[in-house]
Amino acid sequence: MMGETDEARLKRLYMRSIRRGIKEMDLILGAFAADELQGLSGEELDLYDGLLAENDHDLYQWVTGQVATPLAYGGLMGRISAHAGAS
Repeated sequence: MMGETDEARLKRLYMRSIRRGIKEMDLILGAFAADELQGLSGEELDLYDGLLAENDHDLYQWVTGQVATPLAYGGLMGRISAHAGAS
C-alpha cells in the first residue's frame, strides 16, 4: 500500500495471515508469518500479499499438495509447505 511503513506492512500481513476463512490456514499461514515475514524481501512480501488474496480452500489444496500450485506462487508455497511440515 502506498505510504505504508515497513512495520505497518508486516503487521498487516501478519494479521491477514492469522485471520483467514478456515482455521487450518490460520494456523499454517500464521506460523509461517510469525517465523518468516521479517526475512522476506520486498518482492517476496509483494508476492505473499498477493497470495493472501487467494481463496483459502485453494490455498489449503496447494499447501497440502492436493492441487498443483500456480507457477507464480510455486516457490513461496513450497516454503510455506516446508514450514508447515517442520512445525
